[in-house]
Amino acid sequence: MSETATAIEPRLAHFPVTFFAAVMGLAGLTLATDVVEQAWGLPALLSWLFLAATILAFGAISSVMIAKYRRYKAHFIAEWMHPVKKAFFPAISISLLLIATALAPAAPGLARLVWGSGAALQAVLMLAVVSGWIGHRPFQPMHISPAWFIPAVGNVVAPVAGVGLGFVELSWLFFSAGILFWVVLLTLVMNRLIFHDPLPGKLLPTLTILIAPPAVSFLAWIQLNGGQVDALARILVNLGYVFAAIVVVQSWKFRVIPFAMSWWALSFPTAALTIATFRYAALTGSGFHAILGGLLYLVLLMIMAALIARTLLAIRRNEICVPE
Repeated sequence: MSETATAIEPRLAHFPVTFFAAVMGLAGLTLATDVVEQAWGLPALLSWLFLAATILAFGAISSVMIAKYRRYKAHFIAEWMHPVKKAFFPAISISLLLIATALAPAAPGLARLVWGSGAALQAVLMLAVVSGWIGHRPFQPMHISPAWFIPAVGNVVAPVAGVGLGFVELSWLFFSAGILFWVVLLTLVMNRLIFHDPLPGKLLPTLTILIAPPAVSFLAWIQLNGGQVDALARILVNLGYVFAAIVVVQSWKFRVIPFAMSWWALSFPTAALTIATFRYAALTGSGFHAILGGLLYLVLLMIMAALIARTLLAIRRNEICVPE
């Protein structure tokens, strides 16, 4: 075996499933840009470019993960069995659901196909992850992190496009499961954050995931209830702001943390809150929320630019895809 192959293979073996968090971030940026273009009367150019980048990233990362499974199956299974990394696998199905959401306005037929694939995979992964949590082995409080919300977030993403694509009853099913697991996991995560050791540095950026469930649940609920900003909708969007404020207060701790793929946790929740804010502004006519949405979008652009640049630099420096 050549030295080149020997050098490449270990990096493939340690290619992390957390790369799909980058796809979620790109998809969130796509959807947020589409909302901004509509709100500001701009042509739909950037959103289509971002969608193309999202699809390319999903295809490339999926190809590498398939290659990893084929050549380093033991490493793949070890990642699946890991108590923290396991929760990132539904990022694959969430990415498909988000891509379907972005495709829906222009290509509903293709969006239905992608949504159906994403929903089926989400159901399988959610059940597999939850089953893995229950009864197979004891988990310690240190194993729990906000990343455990990812399977629940996937469920509440489904109705955002599912209702408009005609999957109304399935959307209610996913929403019900997502809300239930969000409440249960929120209790567990807050218990871990308050009464046990602090999150390790690499996982600290995952605190931002706290923002995603209420923000996405607001968007899903608006679809399910016919676009009415009722009491539950107001509670959900405002919970997004509450968790955002908590993250901002804690963010000073992020400054000393080395870069890792977990930093991509900042992207999708920020995008989800941006979209929810613009949607709330459009439905209520709130000028304050329209301005807030614009500010959040600028923050999202800065976060995405920084994450993309830092990820490319980390790849160049061989700082990721290494044993942990």
